[in-house]
Amino acid sequence: MAHTRFKVQKKYLGTLFLFLMLLGVGGIPQASAFFQDDLQEDDIAFTEYKGEVIDANTKKPLVFATLTVEGTNISTISNTEGTFLLKVPPTMKEANVLVSFLGYKDVSLPLSDFKDGKNRIAMEISITELSEVNIAIPKDAGALVRETLKKKGENYFEDPTLMTAFYRETIKKRRKNVSLSEAVVNIYKAPYTSLRKDAVQLYKARKSTDYDKLDTIALKLQGGPFNALFVDIMKYPEYIFAEESLNNYVFEFDRSTQVNDKLIYVINFKQRENIIDPLYQGKLYIDANKKILTSAIYSLNITDRDMAARLFVRKKPRNANVWPTDVAYRVDYREKNGRWYYGYSNVLLEFKINWDRRLFNSVYSMTCEMAVTDWEKNNADGFPKSKQRIKSSIILADAAIGFTDPDFWGEYNIIEPEKSIESAIKKIQRQLRRTKSTGGAAGR
Repeated sequence: MAHTRFKVQKKYLGTLFLFLMLLGVGGIPQASAFFQDDLQEDDIAFTEYKGEVIDANTKKPLVFATLTVEGTNISTISNTEGTFLLKVPPTMKEANVLVSFLGYKDVSLPLSDFKDGKNRIAMEISITELSEVNIAIPKDAGALVRETLKKKGENYFEDPTLMTAFYRETIKKRRKNVSLSEAVVNIYKAPYTSLRKDAVQLYKARKSTDYDKLDTIALKLQGGPFNALFVDIMKYPEYIFAEESLNNYVFEFDRSTQVNDKLIYVINFKQRENIIDPLYQGKLYIDANKKILTSAIYSLNITDRDMAARLFVRKKPRNANVWPTDVAYRVDYREKNGRWYYGYSNVLLEFKINWDRRLFNSVYSMTCEMAVTDWEKNNADGFPKSKQRIKSSIILADAAIGFTDPDFWGEYNIIEPEKSIESAIKKIQRQLRRTKSTGGAAGR
């Protein structure tokens, strides 16, 4: 069988996603302050609730469960350890919180039942046999994917929307955090039927990097929040499922599940064997009734590590070979009044650095995630001026501001830090206190 080369995705992988910038540390400047606050921050009081979401039977944490204050657009998600942090205005203390998770029954709880301390929310698996539902199962999984992509004008936001989102990126050397970046951003979301790309405005950010742990190199992640935003398949289908690329995949039905008591088809996809260039493989979760993509979990099929390295590594030292070993993505959508919108996404990149004349490889992982925590219609359809937007080529600047301030994020909802990130933040705080007491430069 003749092998086919397919080039459409290279634009996506090569220019819009993760880049590694591996540079000699000798050229690294001291960390400089980085703080942008074009908007006036009001002193708005809020009530903070912490807790965890677990499986009612196994007691295991449920990762990326969504918590939404009913009747509002305020929401957050649980982290990879199942814990959450939810901030709400005190005027909403009589409201309910809706908790949802793929394949589980929704849970609605009054905020008045939440305690000041740790709140544990147990969710039960939702099981529905296909025979119980009066919906004909399509015979062609690929045709269902095509129909879903064409229905974005019917099922997703049709109005310009202004979203508030929390973004976090981390770099780890094996299991140790060596870089941590966090930001609150404004996303000027264009309608899903529009060819106009979304704009992002940085509102508040902080970053710290421990260069002593970076093998005499500095790792830079290019793209910032755009790395997570462009995983929105329904807004940017051309980056993974362009019309001309769909025939390069095999689509097959898997076991069905539920979301919000709705039947969801699970479709597995992978690239055809005759395609040489790396494409994707994973699962799509599609509403059986209205043909809506509710979630997608997928990864790059790395069959040629040298080719994958050319896609992701912008610069590297001459005495090192660098290649990705895993590139994985996830996107989740949420629903409001019958319309769906981008709610959460994450990207994971694991890679190895093979140094000349060294016995052992260096193993790094880079992750970024972004969660929409509030939104409103952008009635004026206003986009920020060009100089106020961040570019898709952004590299977040090093900064220590904010890590010593426990109220740095104020009323903004954030993704609760994992234990390893909490430890990293505490270490940064200790370093900054020592630096301040000795009068040294911040950030190193």
